[in-house]
Amino acid sequence: MSRSSSFYLVVFAAVGLLCAFLLVRTHQDAAALKALRIREEATRGEYEQAIDDITAIEDSLSAITERGQGLRSSSLAAERRLSPTRGDEALAKVSELRAGIERARERIGDLEARLRASGGRNAGLERLVDRLKTGLVTKEQMVAQLSSRVDSLRRHVSGLTAQVADQQASLEEQRRELGTVRFRIGSRRELLKSGVVVARGGVLGIGKTLDPAGQTDESSYQLLDTDHEDVLPIGAERARVLTAQPVDSYRLERVNGMLELRILDPRAFRKVRTLVIVTA
Repeated sequence: MSRSSSFYLVVFAAVGLLCAFLLVRTHQDAAALKALRIREEATRGEYEQAIDDITAIEDSLSAITERGQGLRSSSLAAERRLSPTRGDEALAKVSELRAGIERARERIGDLEARLRASGGRNAGLERLVDRLKTGLVTKEQMVAQLSSRVDSLRRHVSGLTAQVADQQASLEEQRRELGTVRFRIGSRRELLKSGVVVARGGVLGIGKTLDPAGQTDESSYQLLDTDHEDVLPIGAERARVLTAQPVDSYRLERVNGMLELRILDPRAFRKVRTLVIVTA
């Protein structure tokens, strides 16, 4: 083989190796470029997803503000009219706000974890996440204030409810006291023996009249609430009222052969606090 042939052979071999090298490098570059494009698309997708998540979290935080608007903007006078039922509704609303904050916190945590897992740092996304955290803290403070206010109002309402109940009980006691008449029904002998009535006048024990005694044992009397009861069964065929109730404030009626006292004017009737009826 001549010297020139050997030279050309070496040149062809070198050219072939260079071509092979360039071909392999071209394939490698193409694969790297494809991987880069895939990573770029993935990064873009993650960025877009992060932006969507941030927007959704901001919307949820805004919704927390809107749901709490009624409690924050109501006047103190209106809040003090909070009933027990509305108090429960207010507490339910505060619980709903708290649940919304917890969901927002979880979503922010998931977003941060996903951004860390992506291995890249994006200053714009980090600023947005920091802004979300700041907004979350603000909402937490707002809900804490709302919760404190509702608790205070509920205690106030509970106190007022207790006061109203005490006043109602006191008024009912006063009404019952004013509307109640003590009464005693019995025969002449029974009433004299118990000291409810005394016999006065007459000659040699004849013609004595019965009058109610002044001071007697109240426990020997029964009670009649004239605001709720207007009929008093006597259980005798003959009877008369010894006490000084106005005669036009009541009437004795016979029902099934027995007398009963019917109150016609409760206010006038109970001006005399004691009723004594003697039966025969």
